[in-house]
Amino acid sequence: MNTSDFYYELPKELIAQKPVEPRDSSRMLVLDKNNGNIEHKHFYDIIDFLEEGDCLVVNDSRVIPARIFGTKKETGANVEFLLLKQISGNKWETLCKPGKKAKAGAEFSFGDGIMNATVVEVKDDGNRIVEFDCDENFFSALDKIGQMPLPPYITEKLEDKERYQTVYSNELGSAAAPTAGLHFTRELMKKIEEKGIKIAYVTLHVGLGTFRPVKVDDITKHKMHSEHYEIPEETAEIIKDTKKNGKRVIAVGTTSCRTLESVATQFGEIKKCDGWTDIFIYPGYKFKVLDGLITNFHLPESTLIMLVSAFAGYDNIMNAYKTAVKENYRFFSFGDCCLFL
Repeated sequence: MNTSDFYYELPKELIAQKPVEPRDSSRMLVLDKNNGNIEHKHFYDIIDFLEEGDCLVVNDSRVIPARIFGTKKETGANVEFLLLKQISGNKWETLCKPGKKAKAGAEFSFGDGIMNATVVEVKDDGNRIVEFDCDENFFSALDKIGQMPLPPYITEKLEDKERYQTVYSNELGSAAAPTAGLHFTRELMKKIEEKGIKIAYVTLHVGLGTFRPVKVDDITKHKMHSEHYEIPEETAEIIKDTKKNGKRVIAVGTTSCRTLESVATQFGEIKKCDGWTDIFIYPGYKFKVLDGLITNFHLPESTLIMLVSAFAGYDNIMNAYKTAVKENYRFFSFGDCCLFL
């Protein structure tokens, strides 16, 4: 298939700039992947589509305020760093703007000296490996000086940082939110658990590569970015029990989906483990774990619309997106969501 096969027309005004309140009042397009039937609901209706014994798998990664602004020590020139991926300790892979000011060995200061940084290496793709130094805990310092790295299509300022976090976020490390989870409230999660539905946690730290466009015509030639994941023992056991009992495993978000399918592909089962995944799921892929998927509406020609097309069927997805545009659904990170069963 070609990248252009996944294009759809999206009016700019349908790109959500702000999240709705309350979180679970967002709209939800429900697609039956077996027959293509569509229903229009709200997210608080999700509980009606879940059955006792089902398992929801959520990504508990927490977004770090990864955009920091500082000055070059030698010249005082202004710079912007965007933290992409933790290499080890306080060493990070970053994007730097303007890049010409961030040569190997260059030193920078952020937040009036709260944090300092030295460029260790300039990679072939232009990203920098940077070593940070601060007197306090790195993430505490980052919380003081950093800004949320909102996607480029969101142009309005976010008043409350927590609205770009899920209510169950716990493990620091993402450069972008696992946005399918933004629709959950604590009250809704409690109701779900009271109905006998298990909630299992995985961690996948989302990189900004999730927004990287596909630049090749033949999708099989696209190279995916790599992201770090972890599956705890408890989650592995919950998923195994769910499958053994003939119930459904439903991933909340493409990040949870990619974590589960990566591990099942590598090991033939879900088990306690951690590692890096660059799995690229597109039509033709045979799912090994997933029975359902909750996700937002994705960008045209993106790897994520390819993933949902693999899960719910290409024709079903393209029709669902066309319907969503016609029905004025809100798109992307702060937008409405889909449930595929």
